[in-house]
Amino acid sequence: MADLDLLHFEQLKSEIQTKYLTNHTPSNEDISHWKGIDIIYFQEDLRKIAKGNISEKSFYTYFKSTPATKLPRIDILNLLSVYAGYASWYDFKKNHLFADEILREQESGEEIQTAETESEPGNAQNRASDGKTTGNEMEESQLEAVLQNNSTENQELIKNDDFSGFSQNKEEPRVKKFVKKNLWYGISGILALLVGFLGLKDQFISKEYYYTFIDADRNSKINGDLQVKIFKENESPILYTAKPNEPFVYKNPSSKTLVMEVSSPYYKTDRIVRNLETAPESETIELKPNDYAIMLYYYSNSKQDIKRKRERLNYLISDNALIYQVYDNDKYGVETLDKRRYITLVTTPTTSLKNMEVIDTQMEKGKIVLIKFKIINNETS
Repeated sequence: MADLDLLHFEQLKSEIQTKYLTNHTPSNEDISHWKGIDIIYFQEDLRKIAKGNISEKSFYTYFKSTPATKLPRIDILNLLSVYAGYASWYDFKKNHLFADEILREQESGEEIQTAETESEPGNAQNRASDGKTTGNEMEESQLEAVLQNNSTENQELIKNDDFSGFSQNKEEPRVKKFVKKNLWYGISGILALLVGFLGLKDQFISKEYYYTFIDADRNSKINGDLQVKIFKENESPILYTAKPNEPFVYKNPSSKTLVMEVSSPYYKTDRIVRNLETAPESETIELKPNDYAIMLYYYSNSKQDIKRKRERLNYLISDNALIYQVYDNDKYGVETLDKRRYITLVTTPTTSLKNMEVIDTQMEKGKIVLIKFKIINNETS
């Protein structure tokens, strides 16, 4: 049945492709070759018709592999079936039954009738055999009950006669001897723990340092995530995320010196060093904005005239810029775009632009020469 479901899914993919091609012209007619902006336009059409969405990761997993090796979840199958014009995945399969599926249903009904007919003589024989063994089973159960009663009585006699007096006489002296022998060791251990705690109390007592990051030009809080990398001697760096409008909290330092590097796609990376013996517990740190990255974000997401947006982005981005789209997918991790395709992508009004996130940018001689971005998965049913 699983193999037949995979064949049904291939049929569904073919009908989805035909449905989409009636009103759209992608870069390739074969759905397995769609990528980038083709997938975004398909997601828009899916939301419009079926009132749901699948992520880019799901698209690459189930549509790029031909033939498919595994089925999507049932909610995705139902969503895709509705897009193709059916009530559900079950309705789609019902309208595309294979010949062997129909024959299999008829054969299964005949097998059930044959099994019921053949089972009647066997039942009668079983009932007869049960009646013959009833007497033997009752005799065996009575014998076991007698043996169990005898063994229990013998155990109670041995316990009461031989061991009750011995346990009462020996238990109390052993307890007293144990307490006297170990009392001094217990007091000495408690004193040692107390002295150790007093000597290392600074390490046991929790201490926290709060760092608030603000925009140096605007003197306002930063509304995006910041990556904070903590460096420790002879250890690999530890990466933290500072949430928007919340201070970054550094807890229980094991070193007297704090070395941290703060970075963001929209702010210049800053390396901060603090002596924790004299540093305040709360501090505000200014970060210099990356003006070109902020302008890139503004022109990509603003609601101004599309022609003006294209002109400004064309001016900001170098003709030879390296542009990467990162996917949450093991098979298709990164896709490269040229400058023209990127500008078309970010100036086309789609709901996917709300989920676009710039990961990194680099500038040379006043032009953006590298852009790395991703569109965050937002899969709903």
